[in-house]
Amino acid sequence: MPASPRRSAWPPLLLAIALEVMATLSLRAAEGFTHPLWLIPVAIGYTSSLWLLSIVLDRGMPVGVAYGIWSAIGVVLTAVLGTVLFGELLGPVQIVGVGVIVVGVLLVELGSHARQTPAAAEVAS
Repeated sequence: MPASPRRSAWPPLLLAIALEVMATLSLRAAEGFTHPLWLIPVAIGYTSSLWLLSIVLDRGMPVGVAYGIWSAIGVVLTAVLGTVLFGELLGPVQIVGVGVIVVGVLLVELGSHARQTPAAAEVAS
């Protein structure tokens, strides 16, 4: 009996990123503990995001790639949405930094396809 096809790690990864960004923005909206109801989406978002990240790893994405993409896209989205939602300013150096993060994630992702570990190659076959 042929093995069932491996499910893609991308849908749970993208959802994990969205939930992590939601949690971080909610943490900002909580303004410390002055608006405690915002701590509910903080707890739900971070917990759910880490659970989904574990699913991503279980589906075979290397931990360095998964965490790199998760954290970098989270940083970029949080920085951009922080300016939109909270009026936080991004200076020129910060904008360059965001660009460097994006390039770094692309390089990590490209590098993960160029050199697979023996375990990853076995999973792929």
